[in-house]
Amino acid sequence: MIQNTHWKQLARTWASILFGNALYSLAVALFLEPAGLITGGATGIALAIGRLTGLPVSGLLLFINLAMLVWGWAVLGRAFALNTLASSVLSPAFLGLFEGLLAGRVLTEDIFLCTVFSGLGIGVALGLVIRSGASTGGLDIPPLVLNKWFKLPVSATMLTFDIAVLLMQAVFSPVQQVLYGVVMVLIHTIVMDKMLMLGASRTEVKIVSSQSDAICAAILAQLDRGVTILHGEGGYTREPSAVLLSIVSNRELPRLEKLAHSIDPTCFLIVSHVTEVSGRGFSLDKDYL
Repeated sequence: MIQNTHWKQLARTWASILFGNALYSLAVALFLEPAGLITGGATGIALAIGRLTGLPVSGLLLFINLAMLVWGWAVLGRAFALNTLASSVLSPAFLGLFEGLLAGRVLTEDIFLCTVFSGLGIGVALGLVIRSGASTGGLDIPPLVLNKWFKLPVSATMLTFDIAVLLMQAVFSPVQQVLYGVVMVLIHTIVMDKMLMLGASRTEVKIVSSQSDAICAAILAQLDRGVTILHGEGGYTREPSAVLLSIVSNRELPRLEKLAHSIDPTCFLIVSHVTEVSGRGFSLDKDYL
């Protein structure tokens, strides 16, 4: 049973990596390249060189990714390189495939639509790859190397590299395309952040009641949900009291409220909406009484 679960999880991970890289390459080939938009990272360097030399962007991207991969292998080790290998190869391979299939065909010449859809596609794609636990490779590697050599903060050096790549392309691009490119980068950053936070919405309920034992037993028996008992103390009376903590689905919240109030009409419920992040815990959304 455990082995089957492991293989299913592995299959889902690789499916996410494959689909994420395919979607990324499709967004670049279908919207970003035809509109002449600028972007950061290794793709931005490949686009800039491709527009100056006429060389295929997919081939340039593969060369850059492999060069970064070898550097990362030499400095950061084999484990890091293997984790980065998939995206380093798959992204240029899919891009070359889509460039061949599209053969210069353009879905839309509206630069605004290209900006929006390339931002959405790239953001979703990067979110899928990162959520699967893989690295996107490319210019993600130099900041990690610099951090190991000189202890420079990764976030700051990564931002510096992206800005440098954007400025490099801005020199050779019309102002309109540069401005739309900046908007596209903002869109894909926001979408990627949302993808990384995407998860199953849950509701956290804290129950304060003099009948905490009875309510706890009812939740375990009737809702089949776990309960954590927190030990509290009255701020004024200094009397000890139990606080029940349980995580339920949004649909189960009305049942829990009805169940708790049927046992103790005076009980007090504190409800928080939280979002589960890839099984790594919960992030707080908001509280209300």
